[in-house]
Amino acid sequence: MYTKRITVALLLFASLGFSQTLSLKDAVKTSLDNYGTIKAKNNYTNAAKESVKQSKLDYLPNLNLSAQQDYGTINGQNGPLYGFNGLGTASSGPALPDQNWNAAFGALYLVNINWDFFTFGRIRERINLSKTEVQRQENDLEQEKFQHQIRVSAAYLNLLASQRLLITQQKNLKRAEIFRNTAVARVKNGLLAGVDSTLATAEVSRARIALTQAKDFMKEQNNRLVTLMGVEPRDFVTDTTFVTQIPKSILALNIISGDSIHPLLKYYKSRIDYSNQQIKLYRRNYYPTLSMFGVLQTRGSGFNSDYGTNQDSYTKNYFDGVDPNRSNYLVGLGITWNLTTPFRTSKQVQAQRYVSKGLQDEYDVISKDLKSQQDLADAKIKFAMENYNEAPIQVNAAAQAYLQKSTLYKNGLTTLTDITQTLYTLNRAETDRDIANNNVWQSLLLKAAATGNFNLFINEF
Repeated sequence: MYTKRITVALLLFASLGFSQTLSLKDAVKTSLDNYGTIKAKNNYTNAAKESVKQSKLDYLPNLNLSAQQDYGTINGQNGPLYGFNGLGTASSGPALPDQNWNAAFGALYLVNINWDFFTFGRIRERINLSKTEVQRQENDLEQEKFQHQIRVSAAYLNLLASQRLLITQQKNLKRAEIFRNTAVARVKNGLLAGVDSTLATAEVSRARIALTQAKDFMKEQNNRLVTLMGVEPRDFVTDTTFVTQIPKSILALNIISGDSIHPLLKYYKSRIDYSNQQIKLYRRNYYPTLSMFGVLQTRGSGFNSDYGTNQDSYTKNYFDGVDPNRSNYLVGLGITWNLTTPFRTSKQVQAQRYVSKGLQDEYDVISKDLKSQQDLADAKIKFAMENYNEAPIQVNAAAQAYLQKSTLYKNGLTTLTDITQTLYTLNRAETDRDIANNNVWQSLLLKAAATGNFNLFINEF
């Protein structure tokens, strides 16, 4: 009987243009692969991982190569000079009594290396901060996946419920049409007043409106699922093999939340860890930086060594000017320490501490909310099971009442109002049954969402 009911449902959906059957697991898997927000957060995670690699490369020294070839004069002048914002020239020559415009080629070839070999842990803490950022992004991705699985599952169950309600309204329309045909036939035979056929026709019209509303609701739920799955618009037929079953974990009274921390709490905890790691990094700015440096410089010039006494001793030949013939090297150690930095950084550290406290407050709010949701989920499971057990009683009683009233009506022993009322009661009972069946699964999904254990729900399929 149950297999026959499923076959009828599939044929009905096929006649309405629904051709693609979709299981819950397939819907969840497709959504995780296609949904834009999840793909975006996956890219953010990959970017954070690359930042860790970049932070580790900060240990490497700076190695600069430079080469330039110039043409110009070398008039010198005694006096102080500061190359403000890099403005100024590096011309060097004798301080002659008059300006002249003798010009020749020159060149500078430079190799420079500098290495902040000891930063009192700044680079290490920067790497740790990058690693913490990776953890934060990964936890954000995981909690987004978890919540999206819950959203998709809820949308799937809503679509399933809407399709079940559609079948119920279809059956209700057929009953109303049979009732109308009976009334019309009896009116023609003069056994009933003409108003009965009119009212029966109105009841058919009401049933058709209810069916149209069910189709509209089903389309909304279908497109909601399409959006969450990240696929092109299409119509789905849900898997009805579990629709009248009860989750095994509920039957076994084995609803376990699991030992793992809720993905949402993990994410909020990682935000706190990231903020605390920033505090550690800021505090490293209190200390100086120890550096090593080295320079190798080679120069070429078209001005000869006796140019100071003989201003005609230079050449305009390009190759003579750029040929390197003088070199210098320099190596050394240095320390850099801005003594006002600790005063500024201390306020930055204090501000970040307040941020950490704020993030901890948000964590506490989420933790309490999840505990409240778990309590609510337990209650909803209890109430859903009570309604699930009660729904068949209501349907059977309503079906018997409808059968009795319709039989009496055919024999002229009851009124149109009585049978219309039983028709409405039966339709409501079947609707309540469909909702009650679906609510059992919805309550288990709510429990999975509150405990952070999606396997509690998906392992039932």
